[in-house]
Amino acid sequence: MPPIFRKTLVIPVINIDSPAVFLERNKDKTFNIQELFPGPAAPQKESGFKVAVYKIDIDDGYVHFKDNYESLISKLLKKKLIALDVGAQGGFFNSGLFHPRYNNYFSPILVEPIQSEAKKMELKNYKVIPKGLWSKKCSRILYYLEKRPGSSSMFQPIKKNLNLYQFKQNNYHLFDVTKKVKVECETLKSSLKKLNIKYLDYLKIDTQGAEYEILQGIGNFLPLMIRLEVHTVPMYKNAPYWNKIINFMYQLGFIVCEWQRIGSHATRCPVEMDMIFVPNYLTETGKRIIKKRIDNFISLMLIFGQVKLLQVISSNLSFSNNRKIQELNDKYFY
Repeated sequence: MPPIFRKTLVIPVINIDSPAVFLERNKDKTFNIQELFPGPAAPQKESGFKVAVYKIDIDDGYVHFKDNYESLISKLLKKKLIALDVGAQGGFFNSGLFHPRYNNYFSPILVEPIQSEAKKMELKNYKVIPKGLWSKKCSRILYYLEKRPGSSSMFQPIKKNLNLYQFKQNNYHLFDVTKKVKVECETLKSSLKKLNIKYLDYLKIDTQGAEYEILQGIGNFLPLMIRLEVHTVPMYKNAPYWNKIINFMYQLGFIVCEWQRIGSHATRCPVEMDMIFVPNYLTETGKRIIKKRIDNFISLMLIFGQVKLLQVISSNLSFSNNRKIQELNDKYFY
C-alpha cells in the first residue's frame, strides 16, 4: 500500500519517458512519484497501463525549479530563444527539462520524420521539419517500435543489452521492430537554412543512437547550449560509442557541464543519460560563440539552473551584468 500523500505537484520529471506526479519529497532526497503510463525509470514496477506508485531518486539538479528568474530574463531577451528539438515526440514544452514558467521565452522548431506525427505537431502550432536529420542528404530506414515509439531509431535495438538497463526479459518484446519506415534525411545545417534560420540558441538531440551522425551536419549553427542523450553501453546496433560524441563536442568547442541519469542501470554509473554542453569559455572558439549573444546565453543558463557556472564564466569574460549575476544563489550547491 502506498502512503497517503499530503501534497501533489504535477510535473514531468527526468528519468521518466511519461508524465508523472510528484507525490512527496522524502528526507533521503528521493521522491515518491506516480507514473501515469509506463516509462523506463523503474521497469521492475511495470504494470501495463495501470498507475504505479514508487520511490525514485532524482538528481538535485532540479532544485532550480523553485527559482524564478523571469524578471531578469525579460530584461535581457529582445527576441525569443530559438530552439531545435530533434526527437521531439510529445512536443517541446512537454519534456519537463525546464519549468513551464519559461515556455514563452522559446521559439521551438521540432524535427519529426514520421509524417503522421509531424502533422499532429503542426496542428499544435509547432514549426516542424518533417524529415530526418543525418550527416548528409540521404534515405535511411527508421526501425519503428509500436509498443515503445519513443525508442524507435535509425539503428536496430540490441535486446541482449537490455538487462544492463534493468529491463526484465518478459518486457523485451517492447523493443520488437513492428515496421520499417523509409525516411528522407537532410543535414541540420541545410534544414535550418531552408527555414531562413540564421542561428540557434538551444539544441536538443534525443534520437536513440543517431546523435553523432546528426551533429556531423551541424555546420556553423553552433548553439549556446546543447543537450544530448547518450548511452555508455550501446542499446542499438552499430550506433557510435558515447566517447566519439564527447570527443566531437570538444572539437566543436564545447564542454560538458552536467549529466543526468535516465532510468535504471545494473552498473554503478548510468548507462543512459542526458548530457548538457556549453561553449568552452576557456578557448577562443567558445568565447566567440558566447559573446555573439551574451544575453541569450545568460538566459539559458538561468532557465536550466546553471547559476554557479554562469558566475564563473561571467567573471572570466567580464559580462556587463556580472555584478547582478554574482548576487544569485545556486541552490544545487547548498
